[in-house]
Amino acid sequence: MDRPIPVIADAFEELSKFVSNSNDLQLRPFTEACSLVPVLFGCLGFAFKFAEMEYHTKLRDLIEATKDYDSLKNVLDYDMEHDTVRKPGSLSRNLRRVRQGLDLIRALFEQFLSTEDCSLREAASTAYAQVCAPFHSWAVRTAAYAGMYALPTREQLLQKLNETDISVEKGMRRYIDASVPVIQYIDKLYIDRKISLDW
Repeated sequence: MDRPIPVIADAFEELSKFVSNSNDLQLRPFTEACSLVPVLFGCLGFAFKFAEMEYHTKLRDLIEATKDYDSLKNVLDYDMEHDTVRKPGSLSRNLRRVRQGLDLIRALFEQFLSTEDCSLREAASTAYAQVCAPFHSWAVRTAAYAGMYALPTREQLLQKLNETDISVEKGMRRYIDASVPVIQYIDKLYIDRKISLDW
């Protein structure tokens, strides 16, 4: 992708429209949109390698699951019936982790746009602390924060994304606005089934 952010924003705007008009998000279009996101982790370099690897592994399992499941609801209902929602490797657990990756990008974009002089390291550290750190072990948190020092500069990131300050703001805001309803939809699937979100 020459400019990944507008492409990703387009995909999530489609998902966002769907969740506002339906209560049954199909698994295939969801995984297709999510499969565009790893390029963003890749642009962040070594610091976000851990997030990219976890996201990619969990997403791959969900993509494979499109052969057997039509919707996100089907995935959760199956694991509810078999008492495997929180079991490592379950699709419901994988969905939580992919959702976390989407939210991490959202939080990073929000922080990045919060002030013109916000460094990528500040934005990434704050986003990680908000979204991922509460669920990671001490060792993973320590490695993640250490890796923040290897992040590209704001200017280097814009160059990797083939964006300007003006164009990147538009694309990031589109992703933020489109991803929030999708993230909320996923959370509601768990809440409706009386599954807490603190894992």
